[in-house]
Amino acid sequence: MTDTNDLLKNHRSGTSESVECLGQTFASDDARRTHFLTLLAERLQDPAFRRQEGFPKGSDAAILAMSDPPYYTACPNPWLAEFVAHYGKPYDPAVKYSREPLAIDVSVGKTDAIYKAHSYHTKVPHLAIVPSILHYTQPGDVVLDGFSGSGMTGVAAQWCGTAPSSYRHELELTWKKEGRAAPKWGARRAVLNDLSPAATFIGANYNIPFDVDAFAKAGKQLLKAVEQDIGWMYETLHSDGRTKGRIDYTVWSEVFACPECAGEVNFLDEALDGASKRVRDSFPCPHCDAQLTKKKLERIYITKRDNATGDTLSTPKRVPSLISYRVGKTKYEKKPDAADLALLQEIDALPLPGSVPVVAFPFSDMWEAPRMRDKGITHTHHMFLPRAAQAMGALWAEAQTDSDARLRLFLEFFAEQAIWGMSVLARYAPTHFSQVNQYLAGVYYVASQHAECSPWYILDGKLDRLVKTFGNFKIGAGWATVNTGSAASLPLSNDSIDYIFTDPPFGENLPYAELNFLVEAWHGVMTQAKLDAIVDRSKENRAAQKSVDDYRRLMAACFQEYFRVLKPGRWMTVVFSNTQAAVWNSLQTAMQEAGFVVANVSALDKQQGSFKAITTTVAVKQDLVISAYKPNGGLEQRFAERGAVPESAWDFVQTHLRQLPVLKVRNGELEFVAERDPRILFDRMVAWFVRHSAPVPLSSQEFQDGLRSRLPERDGMVFLPEQVTEYDKKRTQTAQAPQMELFVSDERSAIDWVADFLKGRPSTYQDIHPEFIRQLGAGWKKHEARPELSALLEANFLRYDGTGEVPSQIHRYLSTNYHDLRGLEKTDPRLNARAQDRWYVPDPNKAQDLEKKREKALLKEFETYKTFTGRKIKETRLEVLRAGFNAAWAAKDYATILGIAHKLPEETLQEDERLLTLYDMALTRSESES
Repeated sequence: MTDTNDLLKNHRSGTSESVECLGQTFASDDARRTHFLTLLAERLQDPAFRRQEGFPKGSDAAILAMSDPPYYTACPNPWLAEFVAHYGKPYDPAVKYSREPLAIDVSVGKTDAIYKAHSYHTKVPHLAIVPSILHYTQPGDVVLDGFSGSGMTGVAAQWCGTAPSSYRHELELTWKKEGRAAPKWGARRAVLNDLSPAATFIGANYNIPFDVDAFAKAGKQLLKAVEQDIGWMYETLHSDGRTKGRIDYTVWSEVFACPECAGEVNFLDEALDGASKRVRDSFPCPHCDAQLTKKKLERIYITKRDNATGDTLSTPKRVPSLISYRVGKTKYEKKPDAADLALLQEIDALPLPGSVPVVAFPFSDMWEAPRMRDKGITHTHHMFLPRAAQAMGALWAEAQTDSDARLRLFLEFFAEQAIWGMSVLARYAPTHFSQVNQYLAGVYYVASQHAECSPWYILDGKLDRLVKTFGNFKIGAGWATVNTGSAASLPLSNDSIDYIFTDPPFGENLPYAELNFLVEAWHGVMTQAKLDAIVDRSKENRAAQKSVDDYRRLMAACFQEYFRVLKPGRWMTVVFSNTQAAVWNSLQTAMQEAGFVVANVSALDKQQGSFKAITTTVAVKQDLVISAYKPNGGLEQRFAERGAVPESAWDFVQTHLRQLPVLKVRNGELEFVAERDPRILFDRMVAWFVRHSAPVPLSSQEFQDGLRSRLPERDGMVFLPEQVTEYDKKRTQTAQAPQMELFVSDERSAIDWVADFLKGRPSTYQDIHPEFIRQLGAGWKKHEARPELSALLEANFLRYDGTGEVPSQIHRYLSTNYHDLRGLEKTDPRLNARAQDRWYVPDPNKAQDLEKKREKALLKEFETYKTFTGRKIKETRLEVLRAGFNAAWAAKDYATILGIAHKLPEETLQEDERLLTLYDMALTRSESES
């Protein structure tokens, strides 16, 4: 590893022009870099600085070698707050700011050259982020992404100032059709953070300027120098026996033993169909003709000494089976001959290059441990066959020799893209035209067929693409700063960020720290994996396992930090993709507990190219776009003065309604704004009070009654008086009222469905039952008791028994839909006969009494849960649990909430937002009081 003092001495930027940085002027960019590297080196000597949460594992020299301060540090960035203070604007409550939530298409732009310039496990394309940044910010505003990954948010922030005229025209035209004001073009500043040094290194190189022409020359020189050093390792004789060809890739096959005759079976030679280029399901043994399948075969292992570690290693036996090479521009294939095998033996005897890291995989903390051990992999250098190790070592060593510090970093950015592609993770994909990067994303999977590619085969085309891509994308100096550390501990000032766009970890989808380990080993700086916000139940070290609850707590800490640094009244966009309702629920609960108010949750329908409002957790099947805001200081101040009184609830509702879109129009038709649904408004209000550790001042029925008396309602949506005029005007221009999709997954949503059904069509039990049964489909929650329709009707609705006047709701429905019943009095026997036994939604005056009766019954049943003495309550009614938890919260009886929660299956708690919020807050309160 390079010595720290050498790093501070050897920096030549290739330019003598003076540069400005954080208000200071330097004679050159080299002088700027040396100045801040010296300061960073001093900070690294401070034990307190290294104790910061999320500080990566690595030596001072390794951290300095990756860094380009103050714009990027491979550790917590000491200049992050200074960057925002210098380039940003302080929060001024007098400055008016108002935006409606915006949904984005997270699938766009994945073929864009910038997006493909460097791979990462998950990425939101910068072209998907640009519209949000334009919508929520002004030129020069500061945008934060605490889970920045490969830095696409920073690219998007700068793209707002460099976008080509064709893109600008297309976006402006789209916004005009949607009735929105034209965007204000101009670059925004970006603050990027990630826990992983591998991620921040990619993000920094995407967002910090460099000399593209100089890189083009340096890149060619790097590949040329590597060829001069190890080019002989990739030579093979052509069929004429004289001409030398250059190897593109060599296909290696694992060798197995036939279970019948114990003869060796080369898997590639015997299983691969030469015509179709596909692996056959069964094939004959070349020795005894027994029919074989891969499952029947027994892998053969060889034992050898690992000279790098001194250990004895048992690895699968692999043999080279096919060589793809070229003479000039013509491609050929051949079986390895004696000279090829002799060459491989010669390379195998060479010592491992010093630039190749020999680092043990932390198997006790990895969920891929069994699979990797089975392939004889314990250390990072085992990921490379001998020739690939020599080549990758030469690439890395040569990249680090450039005397221009900025070019050196980008050459490493270039070279590290061969790490996975040259490792044994690269599968042979015979049906693909190219064998470049044929590895499974998001997993350490070593196949039985491996394509060992040459460095030129992987990087020649990549060099040309990078030069072209970054030549067209003009990066500005000082427009982005990158921090390596925990999103739960950002070195930023309160109320300093204008907008947050974030793409957080998706629960159990990917183990980011584990997947980054291989690349980080080459840099010598590693992620603090214990802070990786994931769900991981598979680790051998049980203490290192992470549950959904652990994930929620990590995410809650991160969102609390987001809330702290975001300016009041400003917005956060969260992109989320996970099919597990529990993980989605944990994320939303974490956001609300931090103080954010969710204003819109949309799912991208990739087939239709449209967004659908999400109102239940069972709908989590697509990419979600969550829009949330930090309430302004006025609401918080008024709440502090009033306390938990009904007026505070209505203050919250009115403030929240101002943040919601008045209209959603698609293809000329109005769409339902789910957040304006009275039921969702009630949930948001409850979450607001719970987050403030305050009792909820209104019951559900009191809230619904209050909405009706205070605010206008249209098509099932609530508006402020000043908003409803705009909606009414648009409503007159559309033929059909917007409809909300309702997913039935538990008793509450079943009640809502029946209410919607009866509002439009008061019906008998016999009429309702077939439709109701159809709704109780696959989306029903696992541990939720399925309600009987008769009990559900009795508890929540009213039935006309034939006595007295026909209720107005039934009278209106019958007289509208049946010609022979029009104009009849409510006491008419003919009307009475048709109305009898029809269920209907109670009017507000009777609904409150019914609600009280129902609440009493629910709390009575909750007592049976309290007295339950078994280990787990296997099946419950969520409505009972919600009523009981609400009552216990109001009484500050946190012990009851925690006691019942421990008796519930994990899914019951994790998949219900209300229960989860009350449980988490009760846990927090009980811990603070103990």
